[in-house]
Amino acid sequence: MPHLRRSDRHYYRGMTEHGKPSACAEVNIDADALTVYQLITDLPTLATLAEEAHAMEWCKGDAAGPGAEFKGRNRSGSRSWTTRCTVTAAEPGRVFAFDVRSAMIPVAHWRYDIESTADGSCRVTESTWDRRPGWFKTPAGWATGVRDRDTANAEHIRLTLQRLKAAAEAR
Repeated sequence: MPHLRRSDRHYYRGMTEHGKPSACAEVNIDADALTVYQLITDLPTLATLAEEAHAMEWCKGDAAGPGAEFKGRNRSGSRSWTTRCTVTAAEPGRVFAFDVRSAMIPVAHWRYDIESTADGSCRVTESTWDRRPGWFKTPAGWATGVRDRDTANAEHIRLTLQRLKAAAEAR
């Protein structure tokens, strides 16, 4: 677990990034790491960058920090659903990560790693780990209209990073 205070460790129960991500991609962005981090952790902005998310709002806390929670409203075609997310890591200019659940069922862990480069730009890696129990995958596919979540998330990450790059470089 990266750079955790002892008090933060309880937020990592069960869903953090163990093993290979189910989808992952990276992009080089001609912007500094703090600017990119601010875009990622501003929930209304992140909702405009993400493919399925159409709204995000803080419901416990009002800024990115371990233990803060936000609600995600998601859409795929005519289907929509809501998730609850708990921030597990928030280091300005370095990392933003959160666990996603539907009711009490673990869904995924998402992580944005930001690495500053020598020329003042940065490299962003977005990763996700599918944490759904096996029995939940079929009903989740019906509810979301997405049966192959790994392939969909790989494409969603590609699009999110493309939009993040455009937004950061336009600043």
